Amino acid sequence: MAKPLDTRNALVALNRFGLGAKPGDLSVAAPDPRGFLKEEISQKDVALLSGDLPSSSKALQMMFADQARKREERARMAAAETPTAGVAAGGTMVSETAAASPEAKPPQEPNLEQKLFRAEAMARFKKQCEAKAGFVERLVAFWSNHFAVSAAKGPFLRVAAGPFEREAIRPSVLGRYEDMLRAVESHPAMLHYLDNQQSIGPNSPAGRNRGRGLNENLAREILELHTLGVNAGYAQDDVKSLAKILTGWTTAGPEGRMGEPGTFVFVPNWHEPGAQVLLSRDYAQQGVAQGESALSDLARHPATATHIATKLARHFISDDPPPAVTEKLAGVFRETDGDLRAVSLCLIDDDSAWQLPLAKIRTPAEFLIAISRATGYFPSGPGPLIGALNTLGMPLWQPPGPNGFADTEVWASPEGMKLRLDLAMQIAQRIRDAGHPLSVLDTIAGLVASPETREAVSHAESRPQALAILFMSPKFLRR
Repeated sequence: MAKPLDTRNALVALNRFGLGAKPGDLSVAAPDPRGFLKEEISQKDVALLSGDLPSSSKALQMMFADQARKREERARMAAAETPTAGVAAGGTMVSETAAASPEAKPPQEPNLEQKLFRAEAMARFKKQCEAKAGFVERLVAFWSNHFAVSAAKGPFLRVAAGPFEREAIRPSVLGRYEDMLRAVESHPAMLHYLDNQQSIGPNSPAGRNRGRGLNENLAREILELHTLGVNAGYAQDDVKSLAKILTGWTTAGPEGRMGEPGTFVFVPNWHEPGAQVLLSRDYAQQGVAQGESALSDLARHPATATHIATKLARHFISDDPPPAVTEKLAGVFRETDGDLRAVSLCLIDDDSAWQLPLAKIRTPAEFLIAISRATGYFPSGPGPLIGALNTLGMPLWQPPGPNGFADTEVWASPEGMKLRLDLAMQIAQRIRDAGHPLSVLDTIAGLVASPETREAVSHAESRPQALAILFMSPKFLRR
């Protein structure tokens, strides 16, 4: 006997957990909304991106080569601009460059960093739009924001931010938290974002010889943001100890003296010698193993489980999630040694996640992807989506700080809603093949669409206006 359709919970699956409905998704999810989500996370390699995007090391090597070429070009141009004596008609002295035609300059080449960034962005957008439910892609975005890096810091991060998400986040999004933590903290993007590539132990051979010292940025954010949480009871001495433990964790530069350019390397000469005490535990290991051991213990710390569980519940359920949900998620995290698949299944199985109303506002990124999924509209290049994210205050891979973008109702500000409305109208005017606006409403809400929304869409003065009304309706904005 066929299962009865559960359209309400199908919407919960697609909106609270996923990235919004595509045509036909409601009917697929309605017989078993929880099973619909579990089927997605059971797929092999579901979080990985296919394609021929370069690794972070390859992309950085391309950047290093491009920078070297540009330096050589600037040097040649500077040499060419040195006045060379010549006599013009009438005996006036001129330089060869002054006499040259402006058309002789070679055309400007495309910016390599922008080209690499756009390729990574396009792959991410496409994956989000095509995902079955979008739950795994929501998890990827959650963890990428939890371990935030910013492409705004400079060319190195602009090139490495996309590969960082592909290499450090995606492989472990349904794996072990410890594996993700280790991959994140040793990735060139994170090391450069938080300046650990320049951190040298004061008592190391390099520290004594060069007079360069410790940088505590990475250690502080690991404790405050990535693992324990700000109120977990650690002290400044713990920050300093972890910073010493992580000295020598850096990346090989363009010359390749320490290793393959753009890859993680450990430099013993930079590492602070001796044992360190972190959270009352001694770490006497030698070399890189000292940092690996510290990260392993931090990943298993009870406070880390609570911190992660609280953030997950806040992201998927409510700005003020029920304490019982947080405690349940934290318990599974501890019992399974940080098995993120088990934690994700616990989130799906929790009844409160299905009973509480959809009250959180979609982030700008979720809003734009939901429009694409509902209408089938997908630009031929990433520019329109990148530009729209900039307009809405959530530029791709460019959070305002190491704590990432806010995960609360900051996105519901009057100014933010006005910008969304303007953008919704602009996008609606570009959409051509989505069918009648009422069919799009059926895609995203089915029979539970409110009579008020259906009437507003029906009485719109134009098709673009009808779509814009739909995109700004509560059923579409909330998840």
